[in-house]
Order: sequence, then structure tokens, then C-alpha cells
Amino acid sequence: MRPQLICLLGAECTGKTTLARDLANQLGSPWVPEYLRRFTALHGRTPRQDEQNHILQEQCTLEEAALQLARQQGKVWVVCDTAPLLTAVYSDCVFHDTSLYPQAWALHQRYALTLLLETGIPWVADGVQRDGEAMRTTVHARLLQTLHQSALPFVHIAGTGDQRLQAALDAVEHLASG
Repeated sequence: MRPQLICLLGAECTGKTTLARDLANQLGSPWVPEYLRRFTALHGRTPRQDEQNHILQEQCTLEEAALQLARQQGKVWVVCDTAPLLTAVYSDCVFHDTSLYPQAWALHQRYALTLLLETGIPWVADGVQRDGEAMRTTVHARLLQTLHQSALPFVHIAGTGDQRLQAALDAVEHLASG
């Protein structure tokens, strides 16, 4: 059985990393960290426009490695802390570059479940990749618009801590039983 991908989408500081780790732990599944964090730690800066495709490709590479690990371990799920679609949205919002959307939409078909994290938690600065509350609002709106325009199914995840985790677990259970 091929493991299925679950992706968490959300603007910065919406709790993707925390929820991805918690959800993976609850499911006993591998999780894929956000490559952008590794990039900013390595370079000490946010990526330039010409590096956005690299960010997208590296995220896919990490996902493929996690899928291979999950297959070897007989796991059903792989939880992804973001997806290439978020890279495309950021590229659009920050650089007004829409060139990554076609590839990101095509890649998004791989996910069995998309969880969209709402912005209802406090924004907290977290290293060099943080753009602020205004950008978080802009990115969230663009994510919603993009998901609706492309007719990609998704589940809203709101609340805090345990509420978010329970909503995510409920979404996975619903998918597994459907």
C-alpha cells in the first residue's frame, strides 16, 4: 500500500510546524519539515525570486524521501509541513511572480488531504523568514482564493492547540473512512 500525503497549508505563524509534528506523532507517521526553514537557516536570509523554484523542488524532494521511508515502515500517512502551493503563493505575494502556480497545482494533486490553518493564533516573530501580520493576512487570503479557483478540496483548521489537533485527526479519520 502506498502511503498518502497530508499537507498543512497556512501563512506564516499559523502553527503549521507544531500541528504537523503533533499530527504525525498521533498517527505514528513520518512528517516532512518545511524546506524554507532549512534554507533560511543555511543562508541567513529569505530566498530571492530566482530561488523560489529551488524551494519548491526541495520541498518535493523531502516529501518523496518521506514517502519512501513510510513505504519501508508500512505507514499509511506522511504529514507535510507545507506544500509547493504555498511557495507559489508566496512568490506571487512577495515578488508578483505567478509562474510557479501551474507546477504547484499539478503537484498538489498528490495530496490526499489538505488542511488549511486559519490565522486565529497570535503572530510571533520566528527568525528571518517572518514577514509580519500584514503579509500573513495577504498570504492567507491568496491561499483561500487559490484553493477555491483551482477547486482543490481542503479542510479549515481553526482554534488553538488541542482543538486544531483534534480537527486534523477528525479530517484524517473522515478521509480514511470515506
